[in-house]
Amino acid sequence: MANEICQIRPLNRIEQSELVSWANREGWNPGLHDADLFWEIDPGGFLGIEVDHVFAGGGAIIRHNPTFGFMGLFIMRPEYRSRKLGTTLWIARRDQLLSRLDAGATIGLDAVDAMVPFYARGGFVPHVRQGRFEWVAPSTPNAISSDITPLEMIPFETLRAYDRDCFPGTRDHYLALWTRQKDAHAIGVIKSNQLVGYSVMRRCVSGWKIGPLFADTCDHDQELLVAHAQRSAGEPIFLDAPQNNPAAIELCRSHGMREVFGCVRMYVGDTPNIANHKIFSITNFEIG
Repeated sequence: MANEICQIRPLNRIEQSELVSWANREGWNPGLHDADLFWEIDPGGFLGIEVDHVFAGGGAIIRHNPTFGFMGLFIMRPEYRSRKLGTTLWIARRDQLLSRLDAGATIGLDAVDAMVPFYARGGFVPHVRQGRFEWVAPSTPNAISSDITPLEMIPFETLRAYDRDCFPGTRDHYLALWTRQKDAHAIGVIKSNQLVGYSVMRRCVSGWKIGPLFADTCDHDQELLVAHAQRSAGEPIFLDAPQNNPAAIELCRSHGMREVFGCVRMYVGDTPNIANHKIFSITNFEIG
C-alpha cells in the first residue's frame, strides 16, 4: 500500500525461528533442530522485511567463507505476497550477502522451477537440477559394513579435507556443528585407513533427511545408506540427489525411491569446482 512503512533489517533469534516454522507450514519438512543450527552457524545470516511493524518475510544470507555464500529459506507471509515486497527483500538479501563476501565471490541458491526466471533476472545462472527422493527402507535391511565408523571417531582434519572436495571452500564451523547435532546419525566409511565417504541423517518433522551424502563410489554410498536404514525405524528417508552425478540418480532408482520434489541449483559468479561424482546428496536446500 502507498502509505505502508517498510523496513529491511536483520532478523533476531525469535524471528529466525519463526521463519523456520513457516518453512514447516509450507511443507519443507525442516530438521527438528534446524533453527538452532542455522542461527549458530551464522547469526548475521538472516535478513527480513517489516511492514507497518509486522514481520512480513525473510530469508537466509549465509556466509560460508570469504568466497562463497548461500541464499535460501526465502519465505513471505501469504498476505504479503504478490505485492513486490518479496522482490525488494530478495534484491536486498543478494546485495547484502555480496557485501559480506570478497570481491568476485560466488553465491548459490536452490530454486523451484517457477522461480528460475526470477533468479535469472537477478544474475543467477542455472547449474544442475537436484531431485528430492523419498525412501522407506526395507524392514530387514542388509547387515551394516564393518567399515562404518561414527564421525566422532574420525579426526576433524580428515573430515574437513574430504568435505572440501565436495563443497565450495572450507566450512569448518558449519561442518563441526552439523556433524555433531542432536537427533542425528553421523557416520563415515573407512577403507585401508582412508575416509572414502561420510554422511549425516537428521530427524525431521516427518521422517529423516540424509545430507550430506558424499562418497567416492556408489558402493561406499550404499554402505552408508544401509547403516542409516538401520536407524530409520521404518520411517521415510529423504535425500537430495544432483543429476550431474548419474550414479546418485541410479542409486535412488535401484532402491525404488520416489522423487517428490526438485530444485535447480543456480550460481552468480564462477561455478564452484567440486567433485560432483562424489555428491550423492547435498547438505540441504535451506543454507547450502
